[in-house]
Amino acid sequence: MKIMLKKIQLILVLLFSIIVNGQIGIKTTKPQQTIHIAGETETVRVDGLSETNNVNNIGNGATSRVHIDAKGDMVLGTATENIEILIDYENYLEDVEDSTTLVNQTSNTLGYFTAGTPIDGMAASFTLTKNAIVEVNYSVSWSVYKNTSPTGRIADEHARIVQTGLYFRYNDYLGSAVINDVDGNPINGGAYCIDVNSSGTVCQETGGLLAINSQFYNNGDAKNGEYRDFHNTGSDYVKLGPGTYCVMFAAQLAVGDTGGTGDVKMYLGSGNDDLQVIAHYYN
Repeated sequence: MKIMLKKIQLILVLLFSIIVNGQIGIKTTKPQQTIHIAGETETVRVDGLSETNNVNNIGNGATSRVHIDAKGDMVLGTATENIEILIDYENYLEDVEDSTTLVNQTSNTLGYFTAGTPIDGMAASFTLTKNAIVEVNYSVSWSVYKNTSPTGRIADEHARIVQTGLYFRYNDYLGSAVINDVDGNPINGGAYCIDVNSSGTVCQETGGLLAINSQFYNNGDAKNGEYRDFHNTGSDYVKLGPGTYCVMFAAQLAVGDTGGTGDVKMYLGSGNDDLQVIAHYYN
């Protein structure tokens, strides 16, 4: 009986696969590798790696990375070996409107102003222990005023562009700006001028700027026009190596015509500022 069952199993295997010169072909008579599965939509299932059978499987709606261990076996790493949430803030920057958050209006596009300080200060940093593709998602607040009045609404109907982005500093928010990714390439094609002088004419610092996003601001109502609680959002990816980093923001307020209203000031981070940093480890 056992011999008969083994013969049946062998026949079934031969019906669905072909062995040629020590290579096994499934749905192909010409295998090109030791195991060759043909068909544009065919996949491989390993029951031992499923969500039900393996605690390291992240589960439905996510992707668990398969690793090869020292023996050559396919295994699932732990969730932290695949993906890790490094930062998840509902309000990342201090809610102040002072010199630390000030962005001066300029009439050119030389660069950006660094603005904002993390609420948690030095503790806002995160550490990577190995190479990772770092995903960043943010929503940063801003307000805009006439310089002649702290709460003065701009009403000149000039179209202003408010552009924001984030960058990394080494170690903490007082460290030097990160310019290149782990492969030595300038981040996002930079380097960018992340800090200009008050007139916007001289670059004082460069860095790798990510998740650049912008919107236009225009107002003609001096009494009822909005001037606070705006938000810019952005998402991006960068490859970073082992080290400690801190996320910081830079912004630009530009207008083609500064006549009539005169100088205008903007404050970055005066409201709630969401920030999420996720590491996708790849080796």
